[in-house]
Order: sequence, then C-alpha cells, then structure tokens
Amino acid sequence: MKTIINTSKAPAPIGPYNQAVLSGNTLYTSGQIAINVDTGELVLDSIKAETKQVMENLKVVLEAAEMHFEHVVKTSIFISDMHHFSEINDIYAQYFDTVSAPARETVEVANLPKFVNVEISMIAVK
Repeated sequence: MKTIINTSKAPAPIGPYNQAVLSGNTLYTSGQIAINVDTGELVLDSIKAETKQVMENLKVVLEAAEMHFEHVVKTSIFISDMHHFSEINDIYAQYFDTVSAPARETVEVANLPKFVNVEISMIAVK
C-alpha cells in the first residue's frame, strides 16, 4: 500500500509524479529543484542559495509525511558541475548531524530539469 504525499508548501511537480510516496514506514521523495513556492521562480542567485532552496523544499515534503532530516537514510544529489561540490556540501551539511548523516551519492549530469544546477532526492524511514 502506498500513500501519496503532496504539500502546497513545496513546488508542485512539473510532470506526472508526486512530491513523495510513503510505502509502509519508508518515504521516497522525488527530486527537488530550487523553485521558490511563494513566487514560482527559480532561485539561481548562487549555488549555495540554490542548494538551500532545494533543502528547504525537501524539508517541507518530509514534514508533510511527519518526518524530519534525522529520518533520512539515503540521498541522491545530481549536479551540473562537480566544481560546485564543496559549496553544495557546505549547505547540505547544515541539515544533517555528521555522525548520523545518511548514505549518499553525488553525480554530475549533463542537464537537469529547467537547466538548474542541483537536484536532490531522499529516502527516509520512520
């Protein structure tokens, strides 16, 4: 059985998918990009600002499923340029305790939706 998770506090999906799916105690989030839900505009001022918006979008999706970052067991980060790795890491690290941080991969890709620089998805378990 699966439960669809959608919240108006995060950007609406830009395709035929949901913000997250809860299956049992496991939450699978779709990738989030840096869309400001209040304006509908992309936040592309800097890679740090973009990453912060992505993480804030993920935060509200987790909250809609009554979870938090401490529930996250796995993240996938897709970036357009590996040279941004350390700046993305600086922001990402603000959301996790280093000792209990989730497993993760970071992959450089040719393009991302709306040609953004970073997209992150998560798996969380209650």
